Amino acid sequence: MSAGAIIVWELLGTAALILLGNGVVANHVLRKNNGHQAGFLFINFGWAFAVFTGASIAAPTGAHLNPAVTLGLAISNKVGWDKVPFYFIGEMAGAILGAVLCWAAYKLQFDDHPEPENTLGIFSTAPQIPNRVWNLVTEIIGTFVLVAWILLSPVAAKATPDGVPTFGNSALGYAGVSFVVLVIGTSLGGPTGYAINPARDLGPRIAYAFLLPIRNKANANWGYSWIPVVGPLVGGALAALLYLGVHNLT
Repeated sequence: MSAGAIIVWELLGTAALILLGNGVVANHVLRKNNGHQAGFLFINFGWAFAVFTGASIAAPTGAHLNPAVTLGLAISNKVGWDKVPFYFIGEMAGAILGAVLCWAAYKLQFDDHPEPENTLGIFSTAPQIPNRVWNLVTEIIGTFVLVAWILLSPVAAKATPDGVPTFGNSALGYAGVSFVVLVIGTSLGGPTGYAINPARDLGPRIAYAFLLPIRNKANANWGYSWIPVVGPLVGGALAALLYLGVHNLT
């Protein structure tokens, strides 16, 4: 697949992911919405199905939508290193675009919101208890689970001689990934908001800081911004190393 095609499909899929993921948080946070104060579980389900939607759109490129996934697949020799920069470009551009579209969809609610200084959390993550080391550990663990599932889940096997097919977990397709994201959110998302995706956090943070005309918004908390980038990349790399180690044993 050409570099341009990779960029376009990953951009479209990641934009859909962020539009719907940021959108469910906006629906919860901003007043005068039907989903106002719907709760953390509401947000988790929204993000999970946002993953399904974005991944389905980006299926032609394998639907990475996430630099940590791209890195893990590259380390695992499942995608060429020469294609990695184009995946990254599409993912980041799509994340920025998705954040802008989310703001546009909720423009009236942003204008009406009485606490505009507290709107960064609609777009990017933040820890409940700030601690750089342990916040980083949380993001590493969450992303490790996601990428390890993607790499280690058995594929659908060929039918047995009597014609009965054997299905692995990955036969669930993008719905399976969505279930994993849902359980990561409900189980591990409390401490840091489970970015588990550098583009998902950094792209909207850039859009919030430089593109979105939200009156009286706060700063983009750049001091924390490296954690939801580095943590997922480390987690994805560790999952890939586990995959290589397991396969070297067999």
